Amino acid sequence: MSFSDLFDSGFKKRNESHFASIVRVAMDDCVISPEEQEFLDRLARRLDIGENDYKSILKDYKSYPINPPASYDLRLERLYDLARMVYADSIKADSQVVLLNKITVGLGFRSDNAKYIVDKALNLVSEKVDLDTFVEELKNMNR
Repeated sequence: MSFSDLFDSGFKKRNESHFASIVRVAMDDCVISPEEQEFLDRLARRLDIGENDYKSILKDYKSYPINPPASYDLRLERLYDLARMVYADSIKADSQVVLLNKITVGLGFRSDNAKYIVDKALNLVSEKVDLDTFVEELKNMNR
């Protein structure tokens, strides 16, 4: 196995784990709504998760380890990606925002701050800020 195969394999596993964590959050109420299903479909495509892996993760999402980003900056990067996905499709329906709130908590942000973080994230994304500006603004939102 080549070094690049190891990297690709690790990256793929990390994406699958990230996706499984989001499925776990979506399944918090024991059902995936049609809106959540659409979001998961888009996310799977974005994370390059194949159809077989997608079905396997949906079926047995609890068998995947929960791997929240280790650093605050990585959590903000994942939030940036997810907020852009919600915004890109102009799907800021209440159900999408509720799911993004749940995912924000799943990423390791405090539940009492999740609504404010999501609101700020969606506003920044609507202004089409880059990742660096997004991270800086969220880090300094309470100052």
